Amino acid sequence: MRVFVQIPCLNEEETLPLVLQSIPREIPGVDELIILVVDDGSTDRTIEVARAHGVEHFVVHARNMGLARSFRDGVDYALAHGADIVVNTDGDNQYPQDRIPDLLQPIIDGEADIVIADRQTATIAHFSPFKKMMQKVGSDVVNKAAGTKLPDAASGFRAYSRNALYRLNVVTQFSYCMETIIQAGNKRLRIASVPVETNAKTRESRLFKNIWQHMFKSGSAIVRSFLMFKPHVILTTIGVLMALIGLIPMIRWFVFWLMGEGAGNMQSLLFGTMFMLGSFLSFVLLVIADLQRTNRVLLEDALERVKRIEFGGPHVGGTLHTQIDLGPDVEGVAEVQRFDRVPTGMITLPGDEHLGGAPGAPAAGG
Repeated sequence: MRVFVQIPCLNEEETLPLVLQSIPREIPGVDELIILVVDDGSTDRTIEVARAHGVEHFVVHARNMGLARSFRDGVDYALAHGADIVVNTDGDNQYPQDRIPDLLQPIIDGEADIVIADRQTATIAHFSPFKKMMQKVGSDVVNKAAGTKLPDAASGFRAYSRNALYRLNVVTQFSYCMETIIQAGNKRLRIASVPVETNAKTRESRLFKNIWQHMFKSGSAIVRSFLMFKPHVILTTIGVLMALIGLIPMIRWFVFWLMGEGAGNMQSLLFGTMFMLGSFLSFVLLVIADLQRTNRVLLEDALERVKRIEFGGPHVGGTLHTQIDLGPDVEGVAEVQRFDRVPTGMITLPGDEHLGGAPGAPAAGG
């Protein structure tokens, strides 16, 4: 059993040592535990600090690409190197890494495909009452869209089985947390939850500027995922509501028409016609969305097969070079994959022996 613990980082030189020191190195049922640092365009000494603490596996972005992109690239790297389970934590030390064994156990026992840590947000001291309420509302909305009963849908402290990662496809540019739950729920993956207590706050979130931006971006991601898997729920609701609203003025006009006064109430007819037309368009969009959903299911099935072929072979790695300089001394670094543009897939580049990668081996990104 090979487990990768991936740590997305953006200028985390101060808190990263705390994270690395708290990760248990020996876990029952785990033969090999590998730490992977995903550096999302850090300008401080994050990489040097990680190397000093024994980290040998890196994914490096030449510029900031966001949390979702970091998650995807880290997962690609881990799968390419034979990960059976991928644990995602954070470089700011907000999560209790000593609880990683508890996240792994349900997957090791074959009881879950994904395990999500429940931060018990109602008890977090630095969360305002409004933020606690919005966390609850957000989780309820995600559970409705996914058909799950998770207490903390926004938690990024998670463990994914290899099979689950084959079936999940992150498309959002903001945060993968809610999108992957909605996908997993609709694909009937087994999701478990484990209560944990978070560590003290070390810094403000870099994912969003304020709670309103977070609500807008999270809401957009939820609606997009909802439309991907259940377009009939939203579009049928909109269509029926518009039809009912349009029917009222049309009935009013019809009554006046029977009384011989229809010519003086044409505004009701026009108003009702507009809403009825909007209702008709909603149902047309529903048909198109349903056809696209069918096409997406077929494409995702093909993509899952491609992943199983691509990541099911020999687990060796290569390197994609950029202008980033990790320093002249690269001894002890097993693998470094670097991206100076948005990656589009796995790439094979020969001749990377000087960084420890096998010649011609696959590298995540592109």
